[in-house]
Amino acid sequence: MTDPIRLAKRLAELVSCSRREAELYIAGGWVKVDGQVVEEPQFMVAEQKIELHPEATLVPVEPVTILFHQPADTDVNVDSIKKLLNADTRAADDHSNIRLLKQHFFRLTQCTPLEPHASGLSVFTQDFRVSRKLTDDASTIEQEYVVQVAGELVSDGLKLLNHGLSYNGKPLPPAKVSWQNETHLRFALKGVKPGQVAHMCKAVGLQVLAMKRLRIGRVSMSKLPVGQWRYLMPYEKF
Repeated sequence: MTDPIRLAKRLAELVSCSRREAELYIAGGWVKVDGQVVEEPQFMVAEQKIELHPEATLVPVEPVTILFHQPADTDVNVDSIKKLLNADTRAADDHSNIRLLKQHFFRLTQCTPLEPHASGLSVFTQDFRVSRKLTDDASTIEQEYVVQVAGELVSDGLKLLNHGLSYNGKPLPPAKVSWQNETHLRFALKGVKPGQVAHMCKAVGLQVLAMKRLRIGRVSMSKLPVGQWRYLMPYEKF
């Protein structure tokens, strides 16, 4: 019986490549062990059948960005949210054509987190360019929300919501706020701060019952089902 060895070493022997090349093949999801894809180079094998996909490439795996429709009242702990991102919760209509890999769920940074109890578009990325964009340009990137409210709007309340309120002692920049229906307001704001929307509503006699983020910059959640995620398409830019 063959003594177990690391998959990377066995693959290197089988296809006459370097150990580093074998690791890239494995991490890229190109290698099967007894018919199952294995992405861990350190996986131990003995006499199992090892297969390298005929279209395998040594191109390193590109960092990905994940768009997630976060349910309301999700535990805001980042690690808890990340547990909701897996193969089973990928949206069926994800048209990115990106092959799902386990490493896509590692080293994810959450950008512009939702407030507690809010739902909607949440962004996780491995791409430092995306993270830097959403951080450095936060004051100029518009976010769109639908907010369910209760109460009686004060006179000129809608006008004040659009321009005329302060938060934390500083005047708020102009916003775009309109009624979507009798109980829901649509907000489009730049540089939105935690607690700002609830504060704005309270200032005009309204109480926030629920809040959903629909869009960050030019990227919309669209029809992404609750609790599911998709990859950011190559042409999509925040």
